[in-house]
Amino acid sequence: MGEMEEVDVDHITTDIPPQKCPLVCDSVSHACVDRENNPLTGPVFKNPVCKVYRFQTMDSKWMLVREQMEECTLSFSIPRQLLSLYIQEDMNRVQDLRELGELSPHWDNLRKEVMARYGGIIGYYQETLAELDKITGRSFKPSCCKAQKSLEFIPINLHTQRMRVTCPRKTGILSRLRQGASSSPRLKDAFYDIVTVGAPAAHFQGFKCGGLQRLLSRYEAEKKSFSTAYQCIYYSPEHTAKAQEVLSTVSLLQPLITSSADQLLQAAQERSSTGLKDVLKKLSDKTEQFVHTLKDELVKSALLALHAAQPGYVSKNQKPAQAGQHQGHVHQCSEQNPSPVQGLPGHSPATSVTESTVMCNNVDGSQTTTKGEGGTLPLKHQDSIPHHQEYDEEEWDRVWANVAKCLNCVIAMVDKLQEEDNNRQEPVPEQQLADVITSHNPGDWKEQLCPLVTRLKDCVMEVVEKAKRAMTFVLLQEAACSIPQGFLLQQRRDVVFSQALAALACGFAMRLYAGMEDKGFLRQLHLVGLVAQFESLLSTYSEEIGMLEDMEVGISDLQRVVFKITEAKTDDLSDLQPLVCGRRDQFTVEVPLPRLVFQTLPEEIKEGKPLHVFPVLFNVGINEQQTIAERFGDISLQERINQKNFEMLEAYYKSLSEKVPLECLPCFQTQTDVKELLETLGQNVVTKKRKNVEILWIAGSICRRLNGIRFTSCKSAKDRTSMSVTLEQCALLRDEHQLSKDCFIRALDCMRSRLTQGDIGQWEDPEAGNVSENKPASRHFYPIALLLVSSHLLVVWLILSLVFLLAKYQ
Repeated sequence: MGEMEEVDVDHITTDIPPQKCPLVCDSVSHACVDRENNPLTGPVFKNPVCKVYRFQTMDSKWMLVREQMEECTLSFSIPRQLLSLYIQEDMNRVQDLRELGELSPHWDNLRKEVMARYGGIIGYYQETLAELDKITGRSFKPSCCKAQKSLEFIPINLHTQRMRVTCPRKTGILSRLRQGASSSPRLKDAFYDIVTVGAPAAHFQGFKCGGLQRLLSRYEAEKKSFSTAYQCIYYSPEHTAKAQEVLSTVSLLQPLITSSADQLLQAAQERSSTGLKDVLKKLSDKTEQFVHTLKDELVKSALLALHAAQPGYVSKNQKPAQAGQHQGHVHQCSEQNPSPVQGLPGHSPATSVTESTVMCNNVDGSQTTTKGEGGTLPLKHQDSIPHHQEYDEEEWDRVWANVAKCLNCVIAMVDKLQEEDNNRQEPVPEQQLADVITSHNPGDWKEQLCPLVTRLKDCVMEVVEKAKRAMTFVLLQEAACSIPQGFLLQQRRDVVFSQALAALACGFAMRLYAGMEDKGFLRQLHLVGLVAQFESLLSTYSEEIGMLEDMEVGISDLQRVVFKITEAKTDDLSDLQPLVCGRRDQFTVEVPLPRLVFQTLPEEIKEGKPLHVFPVLFNVGINEQQTIAERFGDISLQERINQKNFEMLEAYYKSLSEKVPLECLPCFQTQTDVKELLETLGQNVVTKKRKNVEILWIAGSICRRLNGIRFTSCKSAKDRTSMSVTLEQCALLRDEHQLSKDCFIRALDCMRSRLTQGDIGQWEDPEAGNVSENKPASRHFYPIALLLVSSHLLVVWLILSLVFLLAKYQ
């Protein structure tokens, strides 16, 4: 947005008489711009609808304005891909649960129940995916289907809108026209893009109990009591997220380490010193990252908790005499679940559990009596992660440290081989290596490295298996104490995220295609990333509160998304479709580009550097329900959202200003500094003012100045959204292109009408299909906003409209 290009036109004059609605041309197909056959945009955008207007500027000249709205194929392709990934992830989770091994009856029953829940979700997602695969030809979901079960993952009314403005230059044009120059003037084009979409929300599931933000807060507050009821360890959301991160990172790094190890052996077989050095550096980096990931107390605690959940588990620290003393107790509890509580955070040393504590499978006793220095101490069921240093130091630390030791042995051997290669002509001095490296005669490099590399791979595999089982057990406990509410919330979150990601991918593709020739934009893209500003017009009243709470969580979850630009295999349109990969904690959207276009990108992007997007959400309700909420209800949700996201936007600008020169940002006629706009936005966010739409205007202006992606949403992306978009477009024409003040209302009137005066036969409504010729010639959205001020006027208007329509069609 804000891109400029030079064009030649010969159909803009200065002596055109004024019109009530100056429509130049109207198209519902490809008369204005044929983008479906464009290899860069065809896979994503289709069915363009175009209007072209001519408006007068303040200096009595004329500008050409073209509106172009398009549907986006990602409305369906992104949710389909996400559903497939959800199914695969849950199936992998079920398989991991099966591989936990034998558990005590209590834990085994919980595992079966959790697996049954996963099976239900998998079946539902498979059914939904099958229904979506049956849909052909449609590329968006109309608002009338927003509560349809089979389409709940699809965003509502996802469309893109581009306003292209062609204005004559200020200098030289008037003199050319006076001189009667035969050559047409050079005109400057500006593009303003925006994505419109219905608020990402679970409409099918409803909002009787609120939206995701409220439901998640209530769930986390009650989760502690659930863990006590199910005899589980309570894990906070941060610990659960950490467990998922460990699983994801380990699964990613383990094949990379194995591949690097094989490449190292291949370089050794070729006796390539340079190859050995390069591959060894790569192997060292990945292995160190692997070791660092597993250096976490959560893994240690989870391993002991897993061992304690096995049948007949007894702590190996139990002394023989004490074991005999408690033998009866052990036999009595051997059929039940353990409740390890040693070393709970928050316990003072005087009340800590001694080393003589007996660990047994005891679930009936949520209170375990343990003797310590202070006498008999009742220990309640744990509500935080236990720390068992004895087990960790003897078991986990030994296995974990072996990986680092094996890597050191490989490094030492490679250093020795390279030194031997450098001193081939001289006697090789004897060297002392690690304990596992013995002195040997120079021979085949691969034979000398192979045992060490094999040992490294084996140690990595052993650590992966233990860590995977430990983190799976953490997630089992988290899932067990959240049945069934946790699974329902996850399903709702999947639905909302699917809608949000489809919109974000659409906006990213649109912004990328528009900025392919902008070197400053591409530099900003890989150095910092883009801001995605979501403008919401939802009220904080009735069910729209739940929609806003859903939307807040969905937009926040977009922080887990990164983009990568790849080179398409072919220039076929099917190979240019964006692809999604990853899992719930981290998704990657790959955007393929044709080979010739891909070659023009900066090296950092071509090398596959992850491109980040920073989503921010600003909400201001504007309808009559918001009036009721501000007078008699609560608008704290809106205030909290605006304040939180203002801080995020401010942090993004600070990072951007440190890494990217201001010359990379687009230029605008209004010379207001971004820093000044941020200060004004901050003041408006904290100001108590009813329906303070200046928050939205300023946030949108900042977004455009930062090369960001603009989104506008309401309940269904129709009336309120169209009013906001058209008002913003006319404001841009006034502020950036000197639209005459006398033409402002007329321009707004033209853009807000579905049909205009003239010889237009029909207009294709994206929701209702083709409109017949005998339909009223114009439908205006903005008078409704005035009527909403009073419910009485609205009722009168509806009655009069009904009478008028009945009289007209009789």
